[in-house]
Amino acid sequence: MSFRLSQRDKDIISFIDQFRAVDRDSLVELFFKQLKSPINACNSVMVRLYRLELIERTQQYSPTVYLPVDAKIKKNSQKILHFLTILDIYKQMCTYSAPKQVIVEDKPTGRKGGIEPDLFCIFKGSPFWIEIQRNQYSEQKMQEKIHLYEEFFFSDEWKALHWQPEDRVALFPTVILITSVRYAVTSDHIRIIQVASIHELMEKYKGSSKQTKEVRSRTTSSSGGIKVNLT
Repeated sequence: MSFRLSQRDKDIISFIDQFRAVDRDSLVELFFKQLKSPINACNSVMVRLYRLELIERTQQYSPTVYLPVDAKIKKNSQKILHFLTILDIYKQMCTYSAPKQVIVEDKPTGRKGGIEPDLFCIFKGSPFWIEIQRNQYSEQKMQEKIHLYEEFFFSDEWKALHWQPEDRVALFPTVILITSVRYAVTSDHIRIIQVASIHELMEKYKGSSKQTKEVRSRTTSSSGGIKVNLT
């Protein structure tokens, strides 16, 4: 079969491959909102890509959710909701600034049992590992999760990750817990922020110019020069 893909077609396929599960309305928002009839345009494109067998889809959800053509998750899997939650966090970020170096379900240690944040990205100039807590866990389990991050910090392996700046000191990402429940977790070595959403994170760091300067200067030798600059 002979066909030609537009750059937008390729971008949509790549985006679905990256995020694993993407709902129709998110595609409209990210790729079609500038058009006169964005929903109709999106539906037309997605039907075409589906018929060309370049994407998969599940109509277990409304609106339709699209999956990579080689997706290994079942079309009724709860894992789809997990990926849609990650996508929602990404979209919240995009309302402020497009994240860079985005990695869904990052596995920076490359080993089983290491940290596995739901999302890594560089957002407004600072690196973040984001843990999205859809369920409530015990304080002990959450602290164990933080201990894994501390173990990775002390390994120094993070200094060689591909996204680290070549011309500046390596940065250990701030860990953001997206949670409606506040956990009594602490660390003397890594920075942890608990918020219910990215919108709350941005509001938290909006503040006055004085507060902004305080945030920019909040680095410690033990944190590898963590920078948080969200304004």
